[in-house]
This record gives sequence, structure tokens and C-alpha cells, in this order.
Amino acid sequence: MVQGGGAALHMAHLVTGGQPESSPAGPADDLPRHDDFDVVTRAIELLSLLAACLLLAWQLPRLAQHGALTAWWTLPLALLAVLAADFISGLVHWFADTWFDESVPVLGPRFLRPFRVHHVNPETFLTRDFVDTNGDVAMLTIPFLLLVFGLPLETAWGQAAGLFLVALSAAALPTNQVHQWAHMARPPRWVAWLQYWGLILSGNAHRRHHEPPHVANYCIATGWCNPVLSAVDFFPRLERLVTRLTGLQPRQDDQQYLERFASAEEERA
Repeated sequence: MVQGGGAALHMAHLVTGGQPESSPAGPADDLPRHDDFDVVTRAIELLSLLAACLLLAWQLPRLAQHGALTAWWTLPLALLAVLAADFISGLVHWFADTWFDESVPVLGPRFLRPFRVHHVNPETFLTRDFVDTNGDVAMLTIPFLLLVFGLPLETAWGQAAGLFLVALSAAALPTNQVHQWAHMARPPRWVAWLQYWGLILSGNAHRRHHEPPHVANYCIATGWCNPVLSAVDFFPRLERLVTRLTGLQPRQDDQQYLERFASAEEERA
């Protein structure tokens, strides 16, 4: 586990105010940055967003037709799905932050690297546009929305399962957008209102995650699960269990990024 040094302490200050601050010399050009993707990847992300939104728009009337949006269990089940989406976002975030590194074929450069870069240079996250920010999550929701077509909506269990999957997908879809808003010093006013009332993740709530060694507040869909998971020490306990079972050590490549960060800071000093 990475111990906090001078570079690590400076990293914590990068997210003050919800948005990373540029150094006096300008943007952190020497730090790792989010990768630009090719036209094919961009097209896939855009199509994923369109498909996810269309599937949501398709499934909601189907659920309404069978009474799944007006049943006595609709609201509590939908809230449970939102909590599940937040918890899943935390598990995915924890895995990508903690295990393996960007040298892993396919998974490393496409999935793990953005999370590792984000800790060292969170400012680069704010340069990602809407499609880049949300396309990957949209792609992950599509199988769940397609699964609803196979459920027997004429039955009570089919309606409940369909509602859960649709609510889960709807809550998960803007996860990375909510995450990006939490890094903005001045998010849109309506977003700030949602953050203020705790309906979505706020900058203050997310800031704790960016305090080295980045082992708390992983959940980023709404952030609702973070207080409970922190209170029971969930992720540190899970890490110890994984290490005991597999021998893997968490965040082994964090020191490399910290050293690169410290080197860049010293050169600008």
C-alpha cells in the first residue's frame, strides 16, 4: 500500500473545491493524461449511448403496460436498484483502482489505465466530452436492458425483475457523468442542487477518495453506499481477503505513478 509522501499530499490538494487546480505553470502536461480514442471507438461509444437510451425508452412503456410502474412495490424496489447500482459502481471502481496494472492485455490500457491516471492527474477527466465520459457505462447497461425482453412481464416476478433491471440501468447510466460533475468547482446549478441534497455524489463526498492511498468512498453512482461501507471497513477487509486467497497486493503500480508525479513537480519547481 502506498504511503503518503510529499507528492501524495500534493495529490490530495488537486481536488480541493471539487475540481483539480492547474499549477501556476499551466496544465500538468508532464503527467499521465487520458488517452484519445480512434474514430471506431468513438463510434462505438456514441452508438452505445443511443442504444441504451432507446432501450430505456422502449422498456418503460412495456413495464407501464403491465402495471409494474404503479404497484405497491415499485418505489422500494426502484430505490433498492439505485442502491445496487451505487454498490456495483463502487465494486468496479475498487477493482480498477486496486488490482493489476495497465500492462494487462486489453483490460489494462482500455479499462485500468484511466483509473490510475485519474488519481495522479484528475484534471484530465474534465477534458473528456459527453460521449467519451458516458459511452463505456452505456455499453455495460445494454445487456441488462436487453434481458428484460426475455422476462414474462405478465407475471409478478417478471414485472419485479424487469423493473429492477430497468431502474438499475437508469441509475447506472449517468455514473461517470455524476463522477465528472463531482470534480467540477462550479457544476451546473441544477446539478449543484442535487449534490447539495445528497441525491447524487458531491465534490465534498468524493474528495475523500482522492486522499492517498485512495481506499475510501469508491461508490460514484450516487455515493449513498459510501458511509455504510466505510463504517464497516468493507473495501479494506475485502482487499485483505483477496490478498490472503491469491497473494496479490493492492495498488502495486501506484508508487510508479507517484514517483512520476513527484519528478514532474520537481522539474517545474
